[in-house]
Formats: sequence, C-alpha cells, structure tokens
Amino acid sequence: QVQLVESGGGLVQPGGSLRLSCAASGSLFRRYTMGWYRQAPGKQREAVAFISSGGTPNYAEPAKGRFTISRDNAKNTVYLQMNSLKSEDTAVYFCNGMRGSGTLWSWGQGTQVTVSS
Repeated sequence: QVQLVESGGGLVQPGGSLRLSCAASGSLFRRYTMGWYRQAPGKQREAVAFISSGGTPNYAEPAKGRFTISRDNAKNTVYLQMNSLKSEDTAVYFCNGMRGSGTLWSWGQGTQVTVSS
C-alpha cells in the first residue's frame, strides 16, 4: 500500500499561484499514472490533471492553460503548479494513482486551497 501526503495549500487571492506537492511512499509510485483531484464543499471529488509514468500530462477543462502537473520519480513526488487561481478553484486537493477510471490507493488527508480576496 502506498501512502500519500499532500502539501502546499493555503489561502491565496484571485489571480495568485500555489504549488502543491504529493509525496508517495514506497517504490510503486513510478510505475503508475498519477492524478490530482479536488473536492469542493458539497460537491463530488473530480479529477483535475494527471500525468503518465513517462511524464505525459493531461488536464481537465478547468485546469487547462492554468495548471501544470509534473512528477519527480526519484523523489516519489508529483506536483501541481496552479496559476491564475479563481474562487471556483477553492477545494481540498488530493493525489492518487490512477487505474482506468478509478484510483489505486487510500486517499491522503489532502491539502486545502482557498482562493479569496
């Protein structure tokens, strides 16, 4: 089982930036596509971006042009650089391995992102 620890969230003004990190334990990390997800209050968790084991990124529509996902397999870490943040980006952000339409491991605690003036 891989354990996931997300960090880097915080309070930021609209238009600001944050860089999230997700550290994974164990050696399985590098084999899998990794995804960032978010869950806003009262809403279902949704995928934001994912990156293949080889580093190919893909983005959900809300993230296109504003977010950049990257990974460092040597550090077992996946990142999400978020720019031009909007109030609707406010959510708890999580990472997980992806397999098909599902996820691989238990969820971490997530990291809160709040975009507000």
